[in-house]
Amino acid sequence: MPFEPIHQEKLSKGVVRQVEGLILRGILRPGERLPSERELSERMGVSRPSLREALAELQDRGLLISKAGAGVFVADVLGSAFAPALVTLFATHDEAVFDYISFRRDMEGLAAERAAHLGSDTDLAVIDSIFQKMETAHQKRNPADEAQLDADFHLAIIEASHNIIMLHMMRSMYDLLQEGVFYNRSIMFKQRMTRDHLLGQHRAINEALQARNPAGSRAAVAAHMDYVESALSDQQKADRNEIFAKKRFEHEAKR
Repeated sequence: MPFEPIHQEKLSKGVVRQVEGLILRGILRPGERLPSERELSERMGVSRPSLREALAELQDRGLLISKAGAGVFVADVLGSAFAPALVTLFATHDEAVFDYISFRRDMEGLAAERAAHLGSDTDLAVIDSIFQKMETAHQKRNPADEAQLDADFHLAIIEASHNIIMLHMMRSMYDLLQEGVFYNRSIMFKQRMTRDHLLGQHRAINEALQARNPAGSRAAVAAHMDYVESALSDQQKADRNEIFAKKRFEHEAKR
C-alpha cells in the first residue's frame, strides 16, 4: 500500500495531508478500503490516537466513510459530479452520446499528448501492461473483459498525464459510461471486425506513447475516437432499420 511514515510535529495533520494527496492523485479510489488501524499506524509511523484523530477529520470532511464491521473506505467523492436529472437527459438524447465522444476526443487527445511528454517510465509501463492484457483478452473473446480493459487503458493514459482535475473529471465520465448512460461498450466488442480494429487502434496509441511521441499519441487517440463515433452511428442506423424490418416481417406474416 502507498503509505509512508509521518515525520512532523502534528502527526494527525500529516496523516490527513498524506491521505488527501493519495485521493487527489487518484491512487486511493472511491470505494477502496483502507488497511486496518493497526497496519496503518505501523506503516505511517504514528500512534493509534493520532491516526484516529486524522481519520475522524477526513470522515467529517466527507473524504472517508466508516462502515460498521467492514472498515474505513474512500468516499464516493465523484457521486455528485452530475445531477441525476442531467444523467437522465444524457441517457435519453442521442446528441449527448456524440458530444460525449467529441469531449473524449479532445480531452483524451490532450491527455495522451501530455502523457507522452510528462509521463514517467513507470506510467508508460502501466499503460503497456494493460495493453498486453488487452491482447490476451482479445484471444478469449469476452466482450465484458475487453470493455473493462478498454476503460482501464484510457484511464491509465489520463493518470499518466498528471493533471488532477482532468483525472477526476474523466473518472466521473467513465463511471457514467460504465453504467451504460452513453452507450454499451460491450456491444462494440462482440463483432470480430470491430474488435480487431479497436485492438489495432489501441496498439497504435500505445506504440506512440512508448515512443514518447506527443503529436503521434494525440493523433492516434483522435483516430480511435473517430472510429468509435462512426461505429456507434452505424449501429444506431442498423438498430432503427431493424425496427422497421421487424414491422415489415410481421405485416407480411399476416397477409
